[in-house]
Amino acid sequence: MVNVTVELPEGNQLEAVAEVAGFARGIAAQAEAQFAGLDLRVVGTVMVNQTFLEASIDSQMIFLPTSLAIMALILAILIRGLAGVAATGTVIVFSILASIGLGGWAGLPFSPPIAPAPTIVLMIVVANCVHLLVTLQQRIRAGASRRDAIVESLRINLYPVFLASLTTTLGFLSMNFSEVPPYRHLGNFVAFGIAASFLLSVTFLPAMLSLLPIRAGSDRRHGGPLLSSLADLVLRRRKALLWGWAAVVLAMIVAIPRNELNDVLVHFFDESVEFRRDTDFMDERLSGNTVLDYSLEASGADGATDPVFLSEVSDFAEWFREQPSVRHVSVITDTFRQLNQSMHGDDSAFYRIPESRELAAQYLLLYELSLPQGLDLNNQIDTARSATRMTVSSRTLYSQDLLDLNARAEAWLADNAPRIAGVNSSGSSALFAYIGQRNIRAMLIGTVVVLIAISAILLGALRSLRLGLVSIVPNLLPAVMGFGVWGLTVGQVGLSLSVVVAMTIGIVVDDTVHFLIKYRRARREFGRDPEQAVHYAFETAGRALFTTTIVLVAGFLIFAFSPFLPTAQVGILTAMIIGFALIADLTLLPALLLAVDKPSAGEPGRGNKLMS
Repeated sequence: MVNVTVELPEGNQLEAVAEVAGFARGIAAQAEAQFAGLDLRVVGTVMVNQTFLEASIDSQMIFLPTSLAIMALILAILIRGLAGVAATGTVIVFSILASIGLGGWAGLPFSPPIAPAPTIVLMIVVANCVHLLVTLQQRIRAGASRRDAIVESLRINLYPVFLASLTTTLGFLSMNFSEVPPYRHLGNFVAFGIAASFLLSVTFLPAMLSLLPIRAGSDRRHGGPLLSSLADLVLRRRKALLWGWAAVVLAMIVAIPRNELNDVLVHFFDESVEFRRDTDFMDERLSGNTVLDYSLEASGADGATDPVFLSEVSDFAEWFREQPSVRHVSVITDTFRQLNQSMHGDDSAFYRIPESRELAAQYLLLYELSLPQGLDLNNQIDTARSATRMTVSSRTLYSQDLLDLNARAEAWLADNAPRIAGVNSSGSSALFAYIGQRNIRAMLIGTVVVLIAISAILLGALRSLRLGLVSIVPNLLPAVMGFGVWGLTVGQVGLSLSVVVAMTIGIVVDDTVHFLIKYRRARREFGRDPEQAVHYAFETAGRALFTTTIVLVAGFLIFAFSPFLPTAQVGILTAMIIGFALIADLTLLPALLLAVDKPSAGEPGRGNKLMS
């Protein structure tokens, strides 16, 4: 194995990383061509960074066109209108361009984790447009002219689409609580796209639809009777549904702690990626892929040549070598031992730390003078001789195992190394392990903040404390269900999944908003009782909810085919949560509404008086 240390320049490091990676691959290819049977594998931090970029670009070159095609197919089947598909496609393209353009004007860098943003914007756009298209077709089937149908669709949907866009935007903006800058940038890119999609959906889309030929199929083809039957079933079995949901949610809450924080940096890619295969080979045959660096500080200048300090550093290295997972430890004390032995005629009895600080300093100076030009010991000991670096290579460890190992190491230092004045652990593996924990805590705060904000918005929009409080339940439970199922099936969450709750809470609110707005409209505008209002919400919003959920689930499931595993996991878990949200909105939400929203005094069970 050949180790190469690269010092990247300041500024645009993406270009520098690409240049170094390309050069390294060129050297490997040239050597393999020159020497038959030689197998060279290029790994390391630089290659991790370059593989991140390449995997993101390659994935989006496939996923974005595929998403567009799938969205068009689903809309064509469910909406049965090429005009609606064409208009929605145009709004999608404009919204994605606005998202990227506004992000550029805001100075947001386009890094690999940002790559899914266009696809996410695409799905949110479809969700906004579907509600307008469905109501438009319903009005045309009822006999309205195209112009009147467009006006009525806007009148009915402007408020809920605005609320849905607002809550979804807040959900993605809550990603600014993340400790990981790329996730903050992703949230902002998508938020820009959602804002643009709302403006385009209520201005450009109606204008375009007014110029295109629009036809609406029969109500039978659009699931009207099926939705009515589902509403009847929910109304009949509402108590059983409440108890059933209570039991399932309780079971999922118990399953959530089964999820463990386990990130492995090199396992971010599946085995179809060459870099993953190379790192696995290295882990099996050579050194480990998990690297921990320790900066061990002495007390004062030249303290790193103190024999007592060096002895404690040496003991620390020996402690690490006894750990089962550790493969190799690189430490300056091995150099001091070898120098001492060499200066005493290679007598093995002198393979030990020099006896005095002066002797250690002389050995160090002599050794540095003997090194080839351009080489020194600055990567192991600082120029003031006040700190030294120790590097530990281990077999591939999950985040929690790495954190446990580091915690035991720091505890050992506290108990056995009083001359080591300070210790700092670093390295890419440690970075990802700690940032995962910090990000989960930060996103929990962000999720609570956005949940309070969304709840306050819904309370004001619905103008009802009872309906506002009821709306919180189906917005929270899908995430509980998703992470509960994940705990039972996978049991491991990483850095990427820590943002899923904040990201999805704004999306799942959409269905709740549209259902509740239609329910409230039936109660207040038409004076219907709660059961009739539930039927009305199913009839007017049910088809759109099914359509948007199918679109969103299909869109996020496309990510499951990504070779970049964090993206694949986010896609699968998000699709599950959105699917659970639809089930909750069509089963649990009506049951809760009937439990808390009783007919007003004097209002008959199926009367027509306006609710006070």
